[in-house]
Amino acid sequence: MLARATAREREIAVRLAIGASRGRIVRQLLAESLLIAAIGAGCGALLAQWLSRFLVEFLTTDNNRIFVELALDWRIFAFTAALGVVTCAIFGLVPAIRATGAAPGVAMKAGTRGSTDSRERFGMRRALVVAQVALSLVLVVGALLFVRSLRNLMTLDAGFTQDGILVVNMDMRRAGVPEERRTALFADIASRLAALPGVASAAQAFIVPVSGSGWNNNIVINGKKYQDIVNFNLVSDGYFRTMGTPLLAGRDFDGRDRPGPEKSAIVTELFAHKFFAGQDPIGQMFQVDEPPNRPRPLNRIVGVVKDTKYTDLREEFTPLVFFAAAQEEKPDPFLQVVMRSTAPLTSITSQVTSVVGQTNANIIVQFQTLPSMVRASLMRERLMATLSGFFGALAALIATIGLYGVMSYMVARRRNEIGIRMALGADRRDVVRLVMREAGVLLIAGVFVGTVLAIAAARTASTLLFGLHPGDPATLAMAAAGLGAIAMLASYLPALRASRLEPTEALREE
Repeated sequence: MLARATAREREIAVRLAIGASRGRIVRQLLAESLLIAAIGAGCGALLAQWLSRFLVEFLTTDNNRIFVELALDWRIFAFTAALGVVTCAIFGLVPAIRATGAAPGVAMKAGTRGSTDSRERFGMRRALVVAQVALSLVLVVGALLFVRSLRNLMTLDAGFTQDGILVVNMDMRRAGVPEERRTALFADIASRLAALPGVASAAQAFIVPVSGSGWNNNIVINGKKYQDIVNFNLVSDGYFRTMGTPLLAGRDFDGRDRPGPEKSAIVTELFAHKFFAGQDPIGQMFQVDEPPNRPRPLNRIVGVVKDTKYTDLREEFTPLVFFAAAQEEKPDPFLQVVMRSTAPLTSITSQVTSVVGQTNANIIVQFQTLPSMVRASLMRERLMATLSGFFGALAALIATIGLYGVMSYMVARRRNEIGIRMALGADRRDVVRLVMREAGVLLIAGVFVGTVLAIAAARTASTLLFGLHPGDPATLAMAAAGLGAIAMLASYLPALRASRLEPTEALREE
């Protein structure tokens, strides 16, 4: 608006000279600003509806359906529209008053332009642009930090593979299966599902990774209770093959693991290192710390597997113990089977439903894919990355427009000076360098201030980051380089326009 008002100074001066009042011209310019605000408010209302629907769809998952009334709230719309109108009126009124403040005779002389403006390096316009660039850099840095955190989570080695894993949840409470028969029934269903065409392997799992569920306790070794919390899971043979978790030592569960006073256990390498450092963990014994009225069977370690995530991907690797599902005498009436398959999901689910129905028609079956569970567990990270990315891009656009406007303003104000420079021998490249140098100073100042603010702001959100620290140099460099490149490109357009100015045309305005 400042650049537009400056470009119309001669028009305003002519109108003042032929009798137009200053108030009338201010009202005209203010009406134009309010019209822009009204159009922007209307476009914003439509954009808000679209973004609201997108956000609800983004947050909705198969297991967590979200229903939100998206009808327009006129109170909110009226408040935001009034705020936009007031803001636009203020920033439209200041240029209008300034444009009409100069005497008509002075404003009509192009030679007065640029006489002092080039020295206003710390004026209001430059300060606003520096602030825009600084705040935009804060948002861009935040967006990159959240996006890179999400990428780190999605690409980390969690100790298992996601692709091709189907999770089958079965509720047997209505099936009427006695406790003592569940273990055999569970094993039969898992084996039948593993034999389906297109299924590479299948296994039982009491807790599926990143499902949010957990089971933990302390352990006792040789009568000594350790205060370290250990996580547990109950799986059948073939689980590690299905999940792609490498077996590092010992053996997998097999037919030797039958109900009895001694239980078999497979532990992660962190468990082995933490509790049996310097010893061969295979064959070692431990107990789970149970209340006095509950049995404490001995658990013999028969294998060691690679460390794997448990409740979510953000957690650090923790000691984890897998018990043999075949040794569970009275399991709960819920069965989860993980299946690895490359066949189409629809064909596998129909086959699974058929097999389970043949076993017992009263079993309730639900399906999930492991990748969808991982995405659901990263809902907060995905939301932060999406929203911060959107607002970061919007902030970069606003900063670019602001810098473009200031450079256009400077070119308009220094049109006569540029003409004189070119008449005295300056070529087009010199003019481009002149304008770009001005833009570069503002950009560097904004990036410097923005870097300090970005690091301070990122520290408040450090708990939301993964694999990064608030002052990550690569992120700061990428944000500054990206924002700087876009801003300098926007500044190049006014510079190019200034370089094409004909000296005789500019001097004729003197």
